[in-house]
Amino acid sequence: MYYLISILLLIAVISFFLSPRVQTADGFFKGFSDSGSAPGLWTLVLSQVTTWIFARSLMTAAILGFYYGIAGALAYAAYYLSFITGGAIIDHLRFKHGKGNIQSFMRERFGAVGDHCYNVVIILRLLSEVFSNLLVIGLIFGVANSFEYVAAMVLVALITFGYSMSGGLRASLRTDVFQAILVILALAMLFGIMLFHKDFSFAQVLSSSPDIQSPGWVLLAVAFLQVWSYPLHDPVMMDRGFLADRETTKKSFNYAAVIAILCILAFALLGVFAGLLKVDGEAMIPTLTRLVGEPCMIIFNVALVISAVSTLDSTFSSASKLVAVDMNIVEPTPANGRWVMLAFLLGGGLFLLLGSKDLYAAVAVSGTVSMFLAPVIFFSIWGNKQIALWPLVLTFIASLSGGVLYMLESSKYTSIMDGLGYEHKYSKLLIICIAILVIGCISFFLGQKKEQHA
Repeated sequence: MYYLISILLLIAVISFFLSPRVQTADGFFKGFSDSGSAPGLWTLVLSQVTTWIFARSLMTAAILGFYYGIAGALAYAAYYLSFITGGAIIDHLRFKHGKGNIQSFMRERFGAVGDHCYNVVIILRLLSEVFSNLLVIGLIFGVANSFEYVAAMVLVALITFGYSMSGGLRASLRTDVFQAILVILALAMLFGIMLFHKDFSFAQVLSSSPDIQSPGWVLLAVAFLQVWSYPLHDPVMMDRGFLADRETTKKSFNYAAVIAILCILAFALLGVFAGLLKVDGEAMIPTLTRLVGEPCMIIFNVALVISAVSTLDSTFSSASKLVAVDMNIVEPTPANGRWVMLAFLLGGGLFLLLGSKDLYAAVAVSGTVSMFLAPVIFFSIWGNKQIALWPLVLTFIASLSGGVLYMLESSKYTSIMDGLGYEHKYSKLLIICIAILVIGCISFFLGQKKEQHA
C-alpha cells in the first residue's frame, strides 16, 4: 500500500508541474495555448483515450470478463465504438449545422425545453463520474467507510481539483497525455504478464462464453443499442470534438477508438483469465493476486488510480465549461470556472453518502436516460428533419422512466420485470432500451414537420 501511496504522490507532483496557471477564457475552457493554438492530434487522441478509460470502466471491464467470459469483455469494449458514432455526430454538428456546442443545436430545434432536458442528463453524467471514480479509489485503499477508504478519496479529490482549477481544460489536456502513456504502459505490462503465464490459453479465453443466452451476450446487444446515443451525453468526449480543425478532429476520434478498444479489451481479458482459473467462492481480486502475485497487482491498482485522476480532471473542466459557456449561467471567466469545479466536487461527494451498490446502479441510469438522444441524432442531427417538441418530451420521459426502473430493478428494490420472465438485470436493461428506442423513433417519425430545415 505504501508503494501505491508513493506512486500517487509522484503522479500528483508531476501533474501539478505540467499544469499551467491559465488566465484566459480560451485557455481555461477550450484548452488553447497562450498563442491561441488549438491542441494537436496526439494530444487529443491520448486525452480522449485516458478520459474514457476511467477507473470504473477498467474495473467493470475486468469484472464482466471475470463473470461472463469473453462475451462480457466484448460487451464492454463495444461501448468504445462510441468514438466512431461520436465523431460522426460532431462532424455533422460543426460542419453541417455550424454549431459550436450541442446546447445551441438543441435550443434551435427544440427550444429551452430541449436544452434543459439535455443539460439534466449531462449534469447527471458529470456527477456520476465524480462519485464513481472516487468510489473506486476508496475501495482500492481500504474497505468501505474505513479511514483509509475516506482518506484516499479526499486526497485524490483535492489533488485533481488543485491542478484542474489552476489550468482548466489546458491543464487537463497536458496531464492527460502524461497519464495516458502511464496507463497504456501499465496495461501493456499486465497483458504481457498474463500472456506468458503458464496457465493462460487463448483457446480457453475465446470459448469462455459458450452459452448464447449468457448475460455477457445480452449486454453486448445492449451496447449496440446504446452506442448511438452514448457519446452525445458524455461532455468530456464532445468537448474535445470542438477544439481542432475538421481533419484533426476526425483522426483523433478514429485513432482513439482503436487504442481505447485495445486497452479495454486487454484489461477485460485479465478478468476472463481470472474467471477461468478461480476456485469456488473466490472473488476477482484475490484470484488475480494468487495468479500474478502482489507486485503485478500494484501495477493493476496503479492503472486504476491514474485512470481515476485523469477522468476527474477532465470531468471538472467539462463541468466548468458546461455551466459557464454552454449553459451561460455565470460569466465565462477562469475564476467562475473554478467555483463551478468546486460545486461539482462537493456535489459528487454528497452522492458518496449512499451505499456503493446504489451508486453503481445509478451510474447506469445516465446511459439509459441518454437514449432519448438517439432519435435526435437519427432524425435531427443526421437526418436534418424538423421535429415538433412533443416527441422529444415523450422520449425523454420514457428514457428517464426506463433509467429509474433499471436502477430500482438492478438494486432489487423492485422486481416488476421478474414476473414478465426477465430475471437478470441485463435482460431487463435490453428490454428497457428496445422500448425507449421504439417509442423515440416512432414518435419522432410522427412528429416530423412538413417544412424541412434548410
